[in-house]
Amino acid sequence: MDAGARPSSRGQPAQLLPTAGQDLPRRAVSRMAAGRLALAAASGLALYLAFPGFDLWLLAPVGVAGLAIAARGVSARFGALLGFVFGLVFFLRLIPWIGIFVGAFPWIALSVTEALYLAAMGALMPRLWQVRGGLAGLLLTSGGLWVAQEAVRGRWPFGGFPWGRLAFSQSDAPTAPLASIGGAPLVSFVVAVVGTLLAWAVVKIWQTRAAPLPALGLLAALAVMAVGALIPLPGANEGDTMTRVAAVQGNVPRIGLDFNAQRRAVLDNHVQATLDLAARVAAGQAEQPDVVLWPENASDIDPYINADAAAEISRATDAIGVPVLIGAVVQGPGENVSNTAIVWRPGEGAGTGLDSVYVKRHPAPFAEYIPYRDFFRKFSKQVDLVKRDFISGDDLRENPVGVMRMGQGDQVRVGDVICFEVAYDGLVRDNVRQGANLLAVQTNNATFGYTDESVQQLAQSRLRAIESGRTVVNISNVGVSGIVLPDGKVAERSGHYTQEVLEATVPLRSRQTIATRVGAWPEWILMSLAVILLISSVPGSRSRRSPQSPGHTAPVSGGVQ
Repeated sequence: MDAGARPSSRGQPAQLLPTAGQDLPRRAVSRMAAGRLALAAASGLALYLAFPGFDLWLLAPVGVAGLAIAARGVSARFGALLGFVFGLVFFLRLIPWIGIFVGAFPWIALSVTEALYLAAMGALMPRLWQVRGGLAGLLLTSGGLWVAQEAVRGRWPFGGFPWGRLAFSQSDAPTAPLASIGGAPLVSFVVAVVGTLLAWAVVKIWQTRAAPLPALGLLAALAVMAVGALIPLPGANEGDTMTRVAAVQGNVPRIGLDFNAQRRAVLDNHVQATLDLAARVAAGQAEQPDVVLWPENASDIDPYINADAAAEISRATDAIGVPVLIGAVVQGPGENVSNTAIVWRPGEGAGTGLDSVYVKRHPAPFAEYIPYRDFFRKFSKQVDLVKRDFISGDDLRENPVGVMRMGQGDQVRVGDVICFEVAYDGLVRDNVRQGANLLAVQTNNATFGYTDESVQQLAQSRLRAIESGRTVVNISNVGVSGIVLPDGKVAERSGHYTQEVLEATVPLRSRQTIATRVGAWPEWILMSLAVILLISSVPGSRSRRSPQSPGHTAPVSGGVQ
């Protein structure tokens, strides 16, 4: 039987998709094309709902399934259109916070750019149903194709934008522990496999109206989704030693781009919150921390050249009596500035050397620096809101990895990433490989208002905790902040636009997970499998395409039926 056919109630073949060469009324073909586009749009919306703050993680494979069904049996060109519609709906809903204070253009432009990667994937998706190897070939190719799409858009251009990876919707799902084996790419792969298995079952139900085989497919999808729950993760007290962490969320005078117009007020908020913690410790109302972490932009006054700012930071550090990791904007080199983390020690002040300073390695394009400024100014004068470009830490010294020594006896080795850097696999992994036994994510969410950006970022930190087997302290100047244990559970969590100090006793772990040891190999292997299967599945004879069908191509002998 044709892969696109199912028996009708009258015993004659009814069509799920038009057969190549079949004449259909143009209006019917238009309705079918519109239906596919509507399914792609609905699938993009379903994927969005899987992410924080809806957190309906089970909808991630449903979104994958919908796109796979919509793209089955169409041309590459129409598949690209379906992928673009899917991606555009998804990103427009996922990242509206990009333009909340700078206007719609950056938000729409970035959403369109990211949707183009989904369009490229969509152009290949019709071939999924034609690969050799039957169902196994279909699943391997689909999963690898999703991993490849995420890998490319997470690296290019300007270092990429990995936001919206399937894995980042799964921090509460049974698939999350898979990150400890193969990192975020393996989690994305499994979600895509489950979604494609769902799509296969739906097609089988439509074709045959027979329950047993599709039912087995649905059960298999659930089993694959649940397999991660079998992977053991470290408990809350499983570490080489324990340490007491305090994370200071000082808050800002007002939300928006001009939050740092009152830079001294922001600094004073973090100083005062730390002084209040020191007073509670002295009164026996709080436990003495071993380390204190401040967020990104806690001091937008350069403490290296402003004696008053340095004095205030020292006052807070001396009062609490332990090193404080501060986030500061540092002037230079030249006309540039740098987004810097500095270990500030009681009685000593700002530390120096590779174990005391980290400069953000991946400044955000169009937010912290403007590439090709003259060219992009033609589209929006908002680019000049970034008056001075931030420089990358990679350009400043030979060893830019942000592992800093803190705590009693310097036993706490904090691996730092700043803001969006948490989304990049390699930046986090570098810290763990260089000896970090605790990870910090210093971030500034004040420019995104009351949106889901902060909880999306916290979900990424939770996946990184599982992936690395490390406690992760996600500390924001305005929230949502969280102290995340190595199993991904949140020990302490703050509100939004509040002044709070999060405190917890957490494990320090030196053992590396499988994911850390194997690095990017799972990603490359999964991508390569997909490429090999696509290339090796040479189509057989094809019927001439109907000019009235919406880009339909006939099923290929040897493909998934």
